[in-house]
Amino acid sequence: MFQWSEEQEMVRQAVRDFVDREIRPHREELEFGDLPPYDLLRKLFATFGMDAMQREGFKRRIERERAIEAGEEVPSESGDGTRDPNSIAFTMIPIIELCRVCPGMVTAMGVSMGLTASAIMSKGTIEQKERWALDLLTMEKVGAWAITEPNSGSDAFGSMMSTARQDGDEFVLNGSKTFITNGPHADTIVFICKLDENNPPGERRIVQFVLDAGMDGLEQSRPLRKMGIHSSPTGQLFLTDVRVGPDRLLGGSLDAYSGTGGREASKATFSMERAGVAAMALGIVDRCLELSLQYARDRVQFGQPIGQFQLIQLKLARMEVARINLQNLVFRHIEMTAAGVPMSYAEASAAKLYAAQAATDVALEAVQLFGGNGYMAEYEVEQLARDAKVLQIYAGTDEIQVSAVARSLLAET
Repeated sequence: MFQWSEEQEMVRQAVRDFVDREIRPHREELEFGDLPPYDLLRKLFATFGMDAMQREGFKRRIERERAIEAGEEVPSESGDGTRDPNSIAFTMIPIIELCRVCPGMVTAMGVSMGLTASAIMSKGTIEQKERWALDLLTMEKVGAWAITEPNSGSDAFGSMMSTARQDGDEFVLNGSKTFITNGPHADTIVFICKLDENNPPGERRIVQFVLDAGMDGLEQSRPLRKMGIHSSPTGQLFLTDVRVGPDRLLGGSLDAYSGTGGREASKATFSMERAGVAAMALGIVDRCLELSLQYARDRVQFGQPIGQFQLIQLKLARMEVARINLQNLVFRHIEMTAAGVPMSYAEASAAKLYAAQAATDVALEAVQLFGGNGYMAEYEVEQLARDAKVLQIYAGTDEIQVSAVARSLLAET
């Protein structure tokens, strides 16, 4: 795949028109007025039938899993394990187009229907999927994936203090989580913690539970103030003796967490999140370049448009190089997914590292190109620069991505 098909271009334009018509007018409220993004996202889903597609896909998957559970022989969905590239592209296009206006909305959507729902769909029982996942996949409910803690940061597992203690047939959960996307508004929360066992903390199993808002002992904070992605509410979670039954343990029993199963499940979720950053970065870079080109044509200094100056041309050329590279990363992701080839942890880390740095560099260069105007909040590049920076921090910092890639290379024989 080297370019968008005619059908994909039509969908992209339709989504862009929707974003310009329905979301861009609310940009100020999303950015400065504490307007939660969820109703706008639901309108996007309903307009393009994304909710109906999710329901149909979910129904087919559950039917297949029930058939497999019953011992029936079930062929792969397409017969050879591949998928339709168009369907994959159609999931990427809204990400790119939303990130041209409000990258935070993609973070809110991605964590809810991506990380939270995917954790349930990959680790949960059929009953758990039916109970929680479908509402998340259709955005009818809001999800949060809670792994980060105040003292953990990049060392998510080693420094994890949240615990699950067995008490008869129940588990008692305690701990706190921070920087949790959708935390203040989440209806469904995947809570990741360590099993309180009779062994050293570093060797304890990582387990995952599904919680509902309003449970006794669960407190969800108000949205935290932050540098960027204001259209994505971020908060803290506090658990004090929250009692849950085994029905809320993803997988249904502790047998699902033998060895490093819990860690590997969380790492797989990280890989999916990191691969999606390229599409987010592409949206940011595409909009920054579009705005910068128009400004370079219109802004006159020293008797000519600033686009005539070579230093400005260098900035524009580098933005275009980044846009092409990011678009090719997105195309690669579409092709690999269509072929049924999962992106490795190291490759997802490499893609995330480049995409985050490219988006941040381009957005800051756009601010520089706009000069004093670029530093003012009424110009979009100011928001995009603040929003882009988080890509170098969440889903693993740049430094963590470097380590993941380098360790993979060093391990090769």
